[in-house]
Amino acid sequence: MTITLEQLAQHLGAELHGDANVVIQRIANLETAQTGEISFLSDSKYQKHLSVTQASAVLLREADLAACQTNALVVKDPYVGFARVAQLLDTTPAPAVSIHSTAVIADDAVLGTNVAIGANAVIESGVVLGDGVIIGAGCFVGQNSKLGAKTKLWANVTIYHNVQIGSDCLIQSGTVIGADGFGYANERGEWIKIPQLGGVIIGNRVEIGANTCIDRGAIDNTRIADNVIIDNLCQIAHNVEIGYGTAIAGAATFAGSTKIGKYCIIGGASVFNGHIEICDQVTVTGMAMVMRSITEPGLYSSGIPAQSNKEWRKTAARTLHIDDMYKRLSNIEKLLAKQEQK
Repeated sequence: MTITLEQLAQHLGAELHGDANVVIQRIANLETAQTGEISFLSDSKYQKHLSVTQASAVLLREADLAACQTNALVVKDPYVGFARVAQLLDTTPAPAVSIHSTAVIADDAVLGTNVAIGANAVIESGVVLGDGVIIGAGCFVGQNSKLGAKTKLWANVTIYHNVQIGSDCLIQSGTVIGADGFGYANERGEWIKIPQLGGVIIGNRVEIGANTCIDRGAIDNTRIADNVIIDNLCQIAHNVEIGYGTAIAGAATFAGSTKIGKYCIIGGASVFNGHIEICDQVTVTGMAMVMRSITEPGLYSSGIPAQSNKEWRKTAARTLHIDDMYKRLSNIEKLLAKQEQK
């Protein structure tokens, strides 16, 4: 696809400086861009690259315009502008383009218009697929599940029974939605399985990375609100609730019945205890262990940053003596307090 700078400016609501007829074919890094490519500058500390870039145009802020030696589109947020241009010039192929002859589709499944289903996909009884839904090769959509308009599943996604997914969602390969939650009772050392009778309800415009697992609820539903983005390899247990606009980085783990508020940012490899609540607008940095509810917005961290092995061994050894150190310090404080009273 090609597009002129004038068309891009209109699409972005940007202020055009330079030749409106320049044709853009691709997006590129500011340092490596060539003729026919557009780049962006979102951080002014890289402004030095504007004088030497070979890009045909650059997305930037008004404050950086004077340093630009090529055509420019002035926008409020160049990174957002980059995202919108990338969508226009996206060359990613569709997971499927028609209904493949090897797809297995139940007679009573309801398919909207312009639905595409890839090779060896299975669509079970009672499934409803909205207009423009795309199901990649090897996917499985279980009984009575519903997918909203324009939702896209890449190859080998598994959707269990009674799962509801909204419109304009994107689910990457290997993800499993609606598998049983980890529910068991123990009777004298024997594990008794608790059937997981709830479902999963996912809102609109949700994106889920590869090999992520979202378990069905034990009785009520697991719920993911609109506009949530979830990275690869995340584990979301039964009856978890994720609020509107929250972003979750790779390998984060949520135990059962955790509730995450709106507009939270969850760092990679973070771990959340079950049956706790996180309020709106909380940021948790990577590898944090969240054991208790958080009731105030803000930035939260835990864990030990990487050290050299020698330093870490010292830290670990001292950690083992924290209780003894605490008792000794308490005794010293008591002695000092007695001396002050004399």
